[in-house]
Amino acid sequence: MSSVFRQSSARAIPCGPSVFLGLAGGLLTKIGGWYHDLKKPSSQPPDWLFGPAWTIILGLAAWAFVLSWSGTNGSDERTFLIGLYLVNGLLHFLWSPLFFMARRPDWALIEVPLLWLSVLALCVFLRDWSVLASWLIVPYLVWVSFAAILNAKIVHLNSPFKGTAS
Repeated sequence: MSSVFRQSSARAIPCGPSVFLGLAGGLLTKIGGWYHDLKKPSSQPPDWLFGPAWTIILGLAAWAFVLSWSGTNGSDERTFLIGLYLVNGLLHFLWSPLFFMARRPDWALIEVPLLWLSVLALCVFLRDWSVLASWLIVPYLVWVSFAAILNAKIVHLNSPFKGTAS
């Protein structure tokens, strides 16, 4: 019975952070007048697409965690895996408040390469525990790459940015 509990816990644990990041990202993404007034590139997808995209991406990342956790050998590897996800989660969380709450796409653009590197690190290191887990992170890497390009174009079209949200 305890083995079944441990397996189901290992599957349920990554769902919490994924749900938190999804909800926090949604709550911190204030699409109001300021955002609508920004000049955006023609390649910008419709606003409604971002929620479903992030839901799928974070769900795949949670699945990748479960697969990787099952492939770890010992507490050192598990600690490293958790560390990878914690760093990524923090960087993932920071982008929305920088862009939307502080109204500083330029600051978000400075942060996004760190987020991108944390996603790349997941792709690279998860492969040691599960090849499938590594591939499940690829859509995240592609989406963050695309979002970084959009962020850069928004900064280019709208600079300079001053102050914070009013």
